[in-house]
Amino acid sequence: MAKLAFLGLGVMGYPMAGHLRAAGHEVTVYNRSPAKAAAWVAQHGGASAPTPREAARGAEFVLACVGNDDDLRSVCLGAEGAFSGMGQGAVFVDHTTVSAAVTRELAEAAAAAGNGYVDAPVSGGQAGAENGQLSVMCGGGQADFDRAAPVIAAYAKICRLMGEVGAGQMTKMCNQIAIAGLVQALSESLAFARKAGLDVEKVVEVISQGAAGSWQMANRHKTMAAGAFEHGFAVDWMRKDLAICLAAADEVGASMPVTALVDQFYKEVQGMGGGRWDTSSLIARLTR
Repeated sequence: MAKLAFLGLGVMGYPMAGHLRAAGHEVTVYNRSPAKAAAWVAQHGGASAPTPREAARGAEFVLACVGNDDDLRSVCLGAEGAFSGMGQGAVFVDHTTVSAAVTRELAEAAAAAGNGYVDAPVSGGQAGAENGQLSVMCGGGQADFDRAAPVIAAYAKICRLMGEVGAGQMTKMCNQIAIAGLVQALSESLAFARKAGLDVEKVVEVISQGAAGSWQMANRHKTMAAGAFEHGFAVDWMRKDLAICLAAADEVGASMPVTALVDQFYKEVQGMGGGRWDTSSLIARLTR
């Protein structure tokens, strides 16, 4: 069992930190809103700290799951940042989906202080976090990964080292690119079925058993057909991720016309007031 700090108690971080505590680790949490940290401690035990620096003091591992590049920098750097509280030899594990550029920047800062760094974005959504069934894609040195993997196992269905620092974030981009295209195709399929006068449930029952089947179809077709979009990752966050994808595509010279188009469709959904709807809400622009 290890002494840990966990920074960020949103819809993903809150249950992830809970799994770490349930696994027997000594966990100190930090959240920008102290009330959320207090609620977590009341539910799970452990302790909270007023700053990332205080949370990280004495921790063998510091884990973070925050919002974006700037949020991650703010909890890592500066006088009250986690890096200023970490002792030499600790490992920072970042579960946030951020750019590979900020990942490399922070990994260099961690290394300069004598600490390890693993970028470890996750996939599986809120349900995956709550059930401890996340897919975790990691970048970093083998030794740092080998140390961190048993800790991450508390909430992981699969955890793999994909390459050097930044490789985890690039793999997460592959995940988001695939999801964007799948959800758009599923949205068009369901909208077409409805306009053609077909029974959507019967259509899905048949085609889901063939080559068209997917996790999105199995888990989202009912809520999509019902126009219920409160079941997962928000459109605002998906657009943040797709912006990272498109920037990375320019960096590596990849062509992603479908991803660029779906990003604009999500922009339309935001214009409809759906910024906090889940990503399956792409169907809303086809059925309004």
